Amino acid sequence: MRRAAVTTLSTTAGVLLLLSLKPHQSHPPAVSAPAPRPAASTHTTPATGVRTGDFTGDVIGTRYGPVQVSVTLDKGRLTAVNVLQVPSERGRDQEIAARAVPRLTEEALGAQSAQIDAVSGASYTSEGYIQSLQSALDRAGA
Repeated sequence: MRRAAVTTLSTTAGVLLLLSLKPHQSHPPAVSAPAPRPAASTHTTPATGVRTGDFTGDVIGTRYGPVQVSVTLDKGRLTAVNVLQVPSERGRDQEIAARAVPRLTEEALGAQSAQIDAVSGASYTSEGYIQSLQSALDRAGA
């Protein structure tokens, strides 16, 4: 009885995690470059030339769908990576993204760069994440 309750709770938590991802779309999302962010959201420290603000990476088309991230820099230090798009058309896509994205984000924050390893079993998502991350860092001048 106890094992059934634990299994049910685990399954429910997994389903809720998957449902919290981007909702299913009947057509593939448009793959286009985002509009530039307003200049007011970023600034350069005059003495050092170090950037602070939010920078959006390119939309990277992968075999399973687009991947796009944005980064937040504080005085040149990578403080956050926000995932704007990941493949989510099928349940398996959502499962892979739910597993891979937190690991990729943790590695990026630790490395303070896009020089990170891909997540095994999520090669396409990892490659798209890394490319979009690098383009955001390039925009920031980091």
